[in-house]
Amino acid sequence: MSLFFSSTSGPPPRLQWPAMPLSYLARIAQTPAPTFEEGVRAALVAALWTELGYVTERDDAGNVLTRITPPGTEGRPALLLAAHLDTVFEAGTDVTVREEGGRLIGPGVGDNSASLAVVTALLRDLRGAAVTLRRPLWIAANVGEEGLGDLRGAKHLLSQHRAALGAFVAVDGYLGIAVTRAVGVRRYRATFVGPGGHSWGDQAPSALHALGRAISALYGLHLPTSPRTTLNVGVAGGGTSVNSIAGQAELLLDLRSLDAGLLSDLDARAVSVLHAAAREAGVRVQLERVGDRPGGDLDSGELLPLVREAAREVRADIRVASSSTDANAAVPHGLPAAAVGVYRGGNAHRTDEWVQLSSLGPGLRFLRRLVELYQRSPVA
Repeated sequence: MSLFFSSTSGPPPRLQWPAMPLSYLARIAQTPAPTFEEGVRAALVAALWTELGYVTERDDAGNVLTRITPPGTEGRPALLLAAHLDTVFEAGTDVTVREEGGRLIGPGVGDNSASLAVVTALLRDLRGAAVTLRRPLWIAANVGEEGLGDLRGAKHLLSQHRAALGAFVAVDGYLGIAVTRAVGVRRYRATFVGPGGHSWGDQAPSALHALGRAISALYGLHLPTSPRTTLNVGVAGGGTSVNSIAGQAELLLDLRSLDAGLLSDLDARAVSVLHAAAREAGVRVQLERVGDRPGGDLDSGELLPLVREAAREVRADIRVASSSTDANAAVPHGLPAAAVGVYRGGNAHRTDEWVQLSSLGPGLRFLRRLVELYQRSPVA
C-alpha cells in the first residue's frame, strides 16, 4: 500500500517505524526549505531536538545548533556533525512524499531530509546512552548549502567556533561515499545592460547579443581534463518582447576545479571573456561574484579510517570522492573534515527523488558508530 501525506493541510502525521529515523523523515521532507527560506524547517528541527531534551540555539545565519558536553569533557575538541536544511526546490513546490515499493519518494526527500532525519534519530539514541561520549559532540542543521547559498551556514559555524572543534563532518549524500577532497567553486552573475529600444525604430545594441557572444566564447575556453576543471552557464535570459531590443540580459556562471590554481586561472579568463563580449556588443556588464567555495584536500587522513571502520558495522564499502559540500568550508581553517552519506537513494535534485527506507537503519548505525569511534581517536 502506498502512503500519501498532504503538505498543505497542516503538519504531516508521524510515521511509526520503531527504532528507525523514518518517524522524522516525512515531517522534515514535507516542510519546504528553499535556500534563503529555511526558517520553517529550522523551527521544526529545533522543536524535534527540544522534544528530545536538548538545548538548541539559532545563530545569526539561521543555523540550528545543539552542543552536548558531558561532565569532564569541557575544553576537549568537539566533533561537529552538520546536515543542511535547504533544498533546491523553489517556494510553492508540492513537497508531498509517498511510500511505494519500499521507497519514500518526493522532492528533497533524500537531499538532505534523510540526513536530517538520521541525525535527529542519533540524538534520540544518544539520550538513551547508546554511545558514551568522552568528547563534546555538536550537531547542527545548517542553512545555505544548495545553489547560491554559498555554504553560508557552514562558513558561519566554522568562523565562529573553529577554536572549539577537532573535526567537522558534513552529513550529506549516499551511504558508502566519503568526500575527502573539496571541489573549488566560483560563481558569477553577469548582467548585460544597454539602452534597449524598438526593434524597427532604433539601432541600439542588444544586451542579448552580448549574452550570446559571452556564452559562445565561454564554452570556447580551454578546460584542463586533469585535474578536472569545468564551466557551466546554468541560467540565462533577458529581454522583454519579440519586438524590443533587449535592454538587459543575465547569466549565471559556475566554474569548478580540483586545483586552486587552475580555478583562479579559469576565473580570470572567464571574467575577461564577459567584459570582451560586452565591449564588442556595445553594452555594459555588471559582474557579481555570487559563490566562492574553497577547494582542496579536506585533511581527512585521520577521519577516513574511522569512516571505513564505521562502515564495516553495516557491511558497507567506502568509496572516496571529490565533491562540493559543506565540508568545503573547513578548508581555510585547516580543520579535519569529510562529508559522509547515511542513506541509499537516487534522483537527487528531481521531484521524484527517492530514498530506500531499509537503508536508514544502517545509515543510523553507521553514524552512531562513527561518533563512538571518534571518542577514542587521535583526531585533534
